[in-house]
Amino acid sequence: MAKKPGTNPKGEFAFFNVVYEDDSQRSNRRVPSELLGGLDGDEPARGYIMEQDREIAEKSGRTPLAIKSISRVGAKKK
Repeated sequence: MAKKPGTNPKGEFAFFNVVYEDDSQRSNRRVPSELLGGLDGDEPARGYIMEQDREIAEKSGRTPLAIKSISRVGAKKK
């Protein structure tokens, strides 16, 4: 069933592209916005995504891949 328009509040999540050590990429990984900002900037996203990967790997019976880099979707490259 489709959601009603306006029921998904904007800014609730930030989206990240993740590149792993084997050069595979996962796009639009969601991280709650409340974890981000402050002095650490986007660094807490790495820990949150690593925890998600660990849970997924545990359920699938595989080892989690090491993260090579994380970049926010839509952010300008430095």
